Parts: sequence; structure tokens; C-alpha cells
Amino acid sequence: MSMVRNPVEALQESFGDAIRKVEEFRGEISVTVDKSKIREVMFFLRDNGNFLYDMLIDLCGVDYCGDAQRFEIVYLLRSSRFGNRITIKARLQENEDVDTVMDIWMAADWLEREVYDVLGIKFNNHSDLRRILLPDEFVGHPLRKDFPVQGYDFEKPFSVQLEEESNG
Repeated sequence: MSMVRNPVEALQESFGDAIRKVEEFRGEISVTVDKSKIREVMFFLRDNGNFLYDMLIDLCGVDYCGDAQRFEIVYLLRSSRFGNRITIKARLQENEDVDTVMDIWMAADWLEREVYDVLGIKFNNHSDLRRILLPDEFVGHPLRKDFPVQGYDFEKPFSVQLEEESNG
């Protein structure tokens, strides 16, 4: 019977320098991975019998406006078999893309679209990368820290009451 190992040790052994940073807070493990290895790491965590992270719970983006690596993609994974969770992160520069994990976990489909919509981060090889929350004609990405707080058209504020009156 194989001995179940710590996923961090296994990741460091298998991916070496691609593991950029490891953090633990209140028993939760976060591992920052080189973005070029994100798919390999995800397949490893999903398919390795010692870990079996078979569920993508969430995927989101973070904007560190002003940093050289401005964006961070955060993947929250869970193993149904063992009940363990792990957070995998990847940092990106302003105009960099990251590979999709949609074919690894179908839940990534809409989650990647949401990150694309609100932060403008593109996911390579995503089968349907388009806006999901905002209209197609919307300009910009509202969760970027440099997006104007009042929006680009703050001189013409949206009002539900005004819209209803003009339609009725």
C-alpha cells in the first residue's frame, strides 16, 4: 500500500522550480505555480491516487495593480475521496494569457469566462471565451483596479426608474 504524502512535497518533487511559493494559513495550503506548468500541475493533482483533487470549487482572479506580475489566477480544489482542499495560484503579467483547465474540470467553463469578462484575462484554448456577466458592447473590465469607480459614462448614470418610464 502506498503511503499518502503531503501534496506540497509531491509537487515540489515533481515540478521543482515551477513551484514558486508555498503558504499555509489555518491549515489551508496555497501553492503558487509557474503559469506555464498550470495544466501539468492540475492533471497531477486530479489524477494522482494519493490526492485525487477531482473538484474545482472556484476559480477567480486578483488584480495587484502596479506589480510586475499584475494578475493572479486562483484555483480552489477539493478531493471528494479524502476531503482535502488546496489552493493553486499562478501570477501573470498585464497582457499574458493562461491555459484553460476547462477540459480538466468542466466547472472551469463559466468561471474562466467570468474572470475574462471582469478582469480581461484570456484563457488559451477555451472553447467559448466571451462575456458572461456584461453586455458584449461593454467597454473595459470593471474589476481591474484602474477601472474608473463611477464607470466611463458616469455623466449618464443608469436609473431603473428612468429606463422604465422611457419604455412605458
